[in-house]
Amino acid sequence: MHVTGISYTAVLVAAVASFIFGGIWYGIFARQRMSAANGAERGPRAGGLTPMQFVITFIAQLVMAWMLAGILLHVTRGGIPLTMRNALISAILIWVGFVMTSLAASNALQGTRFSVTLIDGGHWLGVLLIQSAVLVAMAT
Repeated sequence: MHVTGISYTAVLVAAVASFIFGGIWYGIFARQRMSAANGAERGPRAGGLTPMQFVITFIAQLVMAWMLAGILLHVTRGGIPLTMRNALISAILIWVGFVMTSLAASNALQGTRFSVTLIDGGHWLGVLLIQSAVLVAMAT
């Protein structure tokens, strides 16, 4: 990110880094998540994921990184310096205020176990933190 605009290279790197993180995260927690979901969802251990699911996931991460870069840019134009600390705090606030609340409400209405919400919520917190860190690191 630059003071005058968004670095699309940084957005791409942030999306790739968070996509890789997701693979690692769900590689670690796949068994617990599938157990908590009672095997009702398709995943790597239950028949695999399709290439289109990976494409959609990557595009979603790309859009998220782009929007996060825009939010961080907007905040800096408001006079708040773009520091790693400020970006990570912004990521946490976005996660608590928008991601986790949406995920918790959606999962509760679907009757999803809370452990699934925690696993998925942890993933999205990691995504936002990684993307924020990449965006700031590539801005300086």
